[in-house]
Amino acid sequence: MTAKPLKQIHLAAHFPGVNNTTVWSDPAAGSHIDFDSFVHFARTAERAKFDFLFLAEGLRLREQGGQIYDLDVVGRPDTFTVLAALAAVTDRLGLTGTINSTFNEPYEVARQFASLDHLSDGRAAWNVVTSWDAFTGENFRRGGFLPREERYSRAKEFLATAHELFDSWEGGEIVADAGSGTFLREARAGAFTHKGPQFDIEGRFNVPRSPQGRPVIFQAGDSDEGREFAASDADAIFGRYGTLDEGRAFYADVKRRLAKYGRTHDQLKILPAATFVLGDTDAEARETAHEVRRLQVSGQTAIKYLEHVWNRDLSGYDPDGPLPDIDPVTGENTIALGRASVRQFRDPLETARQWRALAEAKNLSIRELVIATTSGQTFVGSAATVAEQIDTLVQADAADGFILVPHITPGGLDTFADTVVPLLQERGVFRSEYEGTTLRDHLGLAVPQAASARRAAAS
Repeated sequence: MTAKPLKQIHLAAHFPGVNNTTVWSDPAAGSHIDFDSFVHFARTAERAKFDFLFLAEGLRLREQGGQIYDLDVVGRPDTFTVLAALAAVTDRLGLTGTINSTFNEPYEVARQFASLDHLSDGRAAWNVVTSWDAFTGENFRRGGFLPREERYSRAKEFLATAHELFDSWEGGEIVADAGSGTFLREARAGAFTHKGPQFDIEGRFNVPRSPQGRPVIFQAGDSDEGREFAASDADAIFGRYGTLDEGRAFYADVKRRLAKYGRTHDQLKILPAATFVLGDTDAEARETAHEVRRLQVSGQTAIKYLEHVWNRDLSGYDPDGPLPDIDPVTGENTIALGRASVRQFRDPLETARQWRALAEAKNLSIRELVIATTSGQTFVGSAATVAEQIDTLVQADAADGFILVPHITPGGLDTFADTVVPLLQERGVFRSEYEGTTLRDHLGLAVPQAASARRAAAS
């Protein structure tokens, strides 16, 4: 029997700071705003030959009961500003930005991504996300008008419209012949018209076709709608499953959806987020991981997180004491507006019942319960152990690779780059050098055909 060829692992680096993964109080932690932090992080990822840097975005400061709290690092510079600046200090690393499809306009976003793709010589990627809550919408003219059930329909039309704008240039329109005085071969370059339920626009797109044709498209979402959206339109999906069984189930489910859209398995990469803690030995790494979790879930963080479920002020409770004996308040008016974790607990009363049972069975305090029921480190161990864990999951089709989220910024990726990456290279499952220049090259994705070529092929 012929052995199955080894899959090549895709690795990316997530600049943290929009959740409590970040241990900002650690003496080794640096700024999340100073450009030097972004430069250090990006250059480490490029030195390790990672596919791309992934920049998350938060459109409003996190708050609870009208007060900002320390679950997140406060402040994140504009995504396009950071990525454009990083394009100037890196050569091969892909640059992925999270941009919301609910509170932006297709022309504006398409223009910014096409510009970034030109500035970076073909390294731009767009993580398409949605939002429906009025909390975030208050920052924007449109407010929170968009019903939750319409968020994906808007996102699909937003992305389709952006693709029409990217395709409004074929790629050969610019002649720039000084002798004849001809600049454009085609006077209709950039012309577009889109009329739909969400967008009614027409005009001329003013950025010529970029090196990748269009940016690589990422989608983040675990719902059935999110999976379908990714299967139909995305080049990669940013998932959250880091275990073998859950990862394989998610992987198989999303990949099987591709056929209905005429796509093959290799046209969509599945890249879960993954945290990690390294040590000289597995035992040392486990001890460090335990301490990191206690830093990530402070007493204040534990109480604030519990309020997401109880939907009431629990500031009078001791985080090292037992769970409240009162029930959650149910209803639409939530204490932590805009938090995904609030929407995650769709039946607060049942969640509270399960948590009480777990706390009683294991004699857990509030803080211990939150640590036990929230995501821990995906990979924990020595460099050899972590390399083995990553390779095992990818070869077993639980993922195509991972987007790594260190708990220290900006130096939290350094040890991984220096110790784990060489072991993956020795296994023959990760590149030693970049073989191409664009992000599509790194991910093994073809450059999309121009619109005229697609029309010719269809006819």
